[in-house]
Amino acid sequence: MSQEVVTDVVCPFCGSLCDDGEIVVEDGKIVETRNLCTIGTAKFLSAQNGHRIMKPMIRENGELKETTFENAVKKAAEILLKAERPLLYGWASTECDAHRVGCELAEELNAVIDDTSSVCHGPSTIAKQEVGLPACTLGQVKNRADVIVYWGCNPAHAHPRHMARYTTFIRGFFREQGKQDRTLVVIDVRNTDTAKLADHFLQVKPGYDYELFSAFRAAIKGQPIRGEDVGGVPVSKIQEVAEIMKNAGFGVIFFGLGLTMSRGKHRNVENAIKLTIDLNKYAKFVIMAMRGHYNVAGFSIVTGWQTGYPFGIDFQRGYPYYNPGETTSNEILQREEADAVLVIASDPVSHFPASSISYMAKLPVIVIEPHVTPTTEIATVVIPSAISGIEDEGTAYRMDHVPIRLRKVIEPPLGCLPDRKILEAILEEVRKLKSKA
Repeated sequence: MSQEVVTDVVCPFCGSLCDDGEIVVEDGKIVETRNLCTIGTAKFLSAQNGHRIMKPMIRENGELKETTFENAVKKAAEILLKAERPLLYGWASTECDAHRVGCELAEELNAVIDDTSSVCHGPSTIAKQEVGLPACTLGQVKNRADVIVYWGCNPAHAHPRHMARYTTFIRGFFREQGKQDRTLVVIDVRNTDTAKLADHFLQVKPGYDYELFSAFRAAIKGQPIRGEDVGGVPVSKIQEVAEIMKNAGFGVIFFGLGLTMSRGKHRNVENAIKLTIDLNKYAKFVIMAMRGHYNVAGFSIVTGWQTGYPFGIDFQRGYPYYNPGETTSNEILQREEADAVLVIASDPVSHFPASSISYMAKLPVIVIEPHVTPTTEIATVVIPSAISGIEDEGTAYRMDHVPIRLRKVIEPPLGCLPDRKILEAILEEVRKLKSKA
């Protein structure tokens, strides 16, 4: 048996993009991982589990039947060309060159291209467009931050190594004592495992984040706050934590979907950013979104330089058009506008509302995906792909918008091509069919 240890591997799971992984490969298969969290380990081991799709498939008489790659690509191109309003959705778990080709395909088809941020951190992007973003890198947080605030997120479960690598427990250049040099504040609707580690935990009532941000802004400016509590948080506690934040050497607010998917949405995030701006009159303070999928930030960056817009981009007019709520996936499906869907690097059937799923199930759906998922179960065409960051290299953007190069660790199953290669083949076939029309 030949064994190899691949070092400095980037984990392609969450937006932390931990880059210190070691993967033990034996006879072309992953047998062990080191320096990864449980979720990251499961991602690497999934490369050879029993849920891999090994052959392209086309649905015939209600059943998916194996076919050739060429036939699957041709069928996908025919479906997309026939559609008047195709939707290209997903993109969060693939590398940036796939995003680039996806934009080209969307423009060729006059389609809508949208990623998972429209149902997670899309409101964060809208807020940033409104008021800007005082930001930094995770490296600066690691080395400088002495006050860390997690608001509406639970990294202990969603980003398991975030506190150990970048914030609370890591020893930084200016924070040599690690946790002893830092103050951890957690604000959430539940007493999470992250909250149990906090120096200060503020439990806010669901839907009261906006009011609590406003109360903090008032406290920081020395203005009175009416009543005994705001959103269930005692005013005395708000004032205590506000003083800690004002006296920070370097502070950071990390926020999650607790803000973007609750009442207020982008206005919550806008108020959070304004709080950060207010704090900068007294201390150095920054704010950052806790991005989930490992390259969801990369999609917005690629489409930003390709089209000028971050998500929900509509090419139907012959040029990029962006209007969240009009050009985003769920709204298009719920209005029953889409007549074909291409899904890549995502599983919307597991996460979309029932109304979106029930309509999507009536449409021709093309899925580019390495594993069997609920979305492949409704697909018309399924094309298996290599797993980016495990079986294919590429670039991904960490949650702080730092680009990191993913490594190829093992070879993909025979016939499973990288996402960008599959998209290039579909794009080439679309152009071929258009030239014959």
